[in-house]
Amino acid sequence: MSTAKPADFEPYSAAFAADPYPVYSRLREHTPVFYSAQLGMTLFTRYDDIRSLLLDGRLGRTLDHVKHPEEIARQRVSAEWQRLPSYSRYVRVNLLETEGTEHARVRRLVSAALTPRRVRDLRGRIQALVDEMLLTLLPQGRMNFLADLAEPLPVYMISDLLGWPLEERHRLRPWSAQIVRLYEKDHSAEDEAQAEAATTEFAAMLGELADRRRNDPRDDLISGMVAAVDEGERLTRDELIATCMLLLNAGHEATVNAAGNGLLALLHHPEQAARLRAAPAAEPAILTSAVEEILRFDAPLQLFHRYVLEDLSFAGVELRKGDTVGLLYGCANRDPQVFERADEFDVGRNPNRHLSFGTGTHFCLGAPLARLEIEILLGTVLRKLSELRLDGAEPEFRTGLVFRALKALSVCW
Repeated sequence: MSTAKPADFEPYSAAFAADPYPVYSRLREHTPVFYSAQLGMTLFTRYDDIRSLLLDGRLGRTLDHVKHPEEIARQRVSAEWQRLPSYSRYVRVNLLETEGTEHARVRRLVSAALTPRRVRDLRGRIQALVDEMLLTLLPQGRMNFLADLAEPLPVYMISDLLGWPLEERHRLRPWSAQIVRLYEKDHSAEDEAQAEAATTEFAAMLGELADRRRNDPRDDLISGMVAAVDEGERLTRDELIATCMLLLNAGHEATVNAAGNGLLALLHHPEQAARLRAAPAAEPAILTSAVEEILRFDAPLQLFHRYVLEDLSFAGVELRKGDTVGLLYGCANRDPQVFERADEFDVGRNPNRHLSFGTGTHFCLGAPLARLEIEILLGTVLRKLSELRLDGAEPEFRTGLVFRALKALSVCW
C-alpha cells in the first residue's frame, strides 16, 4: 500500500463543488501527495508530478495486461462484474481502459477512421447547427445555455459522425449521463441500474447499426471503423461498440462541461469576453487560445486515475503494485510553478500547456472535435448576443470530483 500520508480532503461537499481551487492551492503547497481513504487512492496535485506520471510506463489504466487470464477472471468475479454485465462488457474494457499492444492496435484503427480531415470538414456543419439553434432561441430573450445549446450540439455532432438515425438521437444524451454517473465514487444502486439499462440499449442499437453498415457502408464513422484494417486486423464487434460509447461519453461530457464552465468564466470576466467579441479582426487567433484557457482555468475533467504496475518510489512516496493513483488535472492546471498568474483568466494566454486532455498514449482522441465545437459555440454566442448576462442567482456546480459540471446556466440578453 502507498506510504502517502492522509490530508483533509472532502471532494463531494457542496463547498468544494462551489470552488475547489483554494483547496487545491493548499494541497499543492502543504501536501502535494496524499492518500484518500474515501477514494482509495494516492492523489497528486502538482503539474510536473502529474505530467511525469502520465508518461511513466510503470503506471497504466489497467493491470489486466500484466496478469494471467485466470487471475483476471477471478478478480472480476470478486468485483461482481456479473451484476452489471453490459456495463462491464462495453464500458469497463473500452479503449480508455486498455494498455499495451491491445490499446495501440485499437487506437490505430479508430484513428484511421476519425481523421483530422474528417473533423475539419465538420466546421460548416457545426456552425450551421449553432446558428439554427440560436435562431430559435433569440426571440425568447433567455435560455439555459447547457440544456438549450451546449448539450444538444455535441449529441447532434456525434450522431452525425456515427451515422446515427436522426429519429433516435434524443436517446444519446440520457444514455451518456446515466453511464458516466458511475465514474463518481458516490453513485447509488439506482445509478448502477440506470447505467446498466442505458449500456444495454445503446449496445444493441450500435450493434444493429454496425451490422447494417458492414453490408451497406456510408460516409460515417461506424462505416469507417467497420472497414478499418491494421496489418490484417479489424475491430471486433465489441471493440467497435465500446469505442462508439466512449466517443459519446467522453467527448460529449468534455464539450458540455467545458462550454458551460467557459461561458461562466467569460461572464465573470467581461473584459475577456470583449476581447473575443472583437475577433477575428483585432486578434485572429484569440478564439483558439481562448478555448485552451477555458480548458485550463476550470477543467471539465478534474481527476484521471491510473494503476501502479510495479513497485516504485516517486515524489518521496513508496507505491506498490496494484495501488491506484489519482491525478488532479484541475489542480495541476492552476500550478503557479508552471503558469504565471495561474488563478487569473486570460484568453490570450500563451504558452498554455494544460493537461485537460491528458498526454502520452491516452491523450484524448476526441480533443480536436471538442476544441472545434467549443470554439464555434462560444464564439457565435458572444458575437450574436452582445448583451449576454447571467439570469438570476449565481449558478451552482454539481458535486463530484471526476467531472466539473454546472447544474444549469441561465442567461438572458
